[in-house]
Amino acid sequence: MFLSRFDRILKSILFLFGSIVVLAPIAAQAPSHYEPSIESLDRHPLPQWYANAKLGIFVHWGLYSVPGWAPTVHSEHDFESLDYITHNPYAEWYLNSMRLDGSPTQAYHKEHYGADYDYYNFASIFNREIQKWRAEDWAKVFRDAGAKYVVLTTKHHDGFTLWPSSTPNPSLPAARQHASRDLVGELTAAVNQQGLRMGLYYSGGYDWTFVPGPIRVAADYQKVKPQSEAYGKYADAQVREIIARYKPAVLWNDIDYPKSGHPLQIMAEYYQAVPDGVIDDRFGVKHSDFISPEYQTLDKINPKKWEECRGLGRSFGYNRAEGEAETIAPDELIYLLVDVVSKNGNLLLDVGPEADGTIPDVQMTRLKALGAWLQVNGDAIYATHPWKRAAGETAEGIPVRFTQKDSATYAILLGQPKAATATFKSLSVKPGTKIYLLGNASPLVWSQQGDNLRVDLPTGLTGHYAYSFRIAGPVS
Repeated sequence: MFLSRFDRILKSILFLFGSIVVLAPIAAQAPSHYEPSIESLDRHPLPQWYANAKLGIFVHWGLYSVPGWAPTVHSEHDFESLDYITHNPYAEWYLNSMRLDGSPTQAYHKEHYGADYDYYNFASIFNREIQKWRAEDWAKVFRDAGAKYVVLTTKHHDGFTLWPSSTPNPSLPAARQHASRDLVGELTAAVNQQGLRMGLYYSGGYDWTFVPGPIRVAADYQKVKPQSEAYGKYADAQVREIIARYKPAVLWNDIDYPKSGHPLQIMAEYYQAVPDGVIDDRFGVKHSDFISPEYQTLDKINPKKWEECRGLGRSFGYNRAEGEAETIAPDELIYLLVDVVSKNGNLLLDVGPEADGTIPDVQMTRLKALGAWLQVNGDAIYATHPWKRAAGETAEGIPVRFTQKDSATYAILLGQPKAATATFKSLSVKPGTKIYLLGNASPLVWSQQGDNLRVDLPTGLTGHYAYSFRIAGPVS
């Protein structure tokens, strides 16, 4: 992960473009054939499953999971800070950070492994540890968390693959090129078995086995993108492999695609193989099915489908230094999901497992809380689309987010009610409208007070964090 300063400024312009109204996704007839051109690819309709899913689980897992460490700084992900590169909180960037003189990661590496310990020595440790992993366990955890799809890193910037690629890496010994198990295939099978869709991430823009860097200053972000003919052929071959073998529901590239490769051809081939698949906006070309802000939430409804990706903590890869203070609180996580969905987005929430596949307890706590909340409130999230506006508040000062499905509008309180009533400001319904609190069977008593809607809450209010009201009828 991680975008250059220029890339982030450019993408921010796109992200902040919004609209006050977004119509429900319209079913479109998918073309029977795609050409490697923007015009042809742009005819690909957004699949209904992706529009409806709302929540996906990202998984960053690889050699960097063995040391599993990064400094716990830059909580706001201020990528443009002068010391961001040397104090990078992304543990999956361990190989880059450990080579920077004066960096905390270099000091950590020297203390725990020795100054001359080669990063790719972690391959034998990783391959030993993954023998303990059970794909079925992850798939159940992700299903219970309420996710509808999963995206796994097949190759991150270090070039190590999580499947036994038949495209040999010219820079690494055979024993250090890929995982000893087909982690991609095993997880794909287990995820599909649970009724979820499986997506795959590939680092097309960086491969430190081709152009090693390191990235020391901002200008290096562009300089280390391999553009050789050999790398273009290599990336093309590997992406074609994962499409042919695993038919991923999401094709998630990162840091652009090599100019020596053939991204438009790859996209056309992908849509032919997976007609209801989706492609992110990080190929460096003008086609995508969605845009992908990173640790960044849009401030209004966006007509283009989007997906916020972020870790449960400050890192995507496992960081043993992270604890409660560095991990998003359960209530904030649920508010984030609701906010994203109200603005036409999905949340791609990252889990950073240890080398042996263990999901840290601090992350499991959040996943369980999210799953429990969705068990009660999922009707206000899944298969919804934005209402006329995303945000509002109650007269008591509690933020509100809105979603809509069929003839029902959902008003979701982002916080604990402060009284026996909740008064939604600037919200009007027609006489006879029934209003329900999700998790309660009986309709609620309500009254219209001018432009505001006052709703009497059930006695002994149950639930946690956020409360969803289903308004069965027209709302203005």
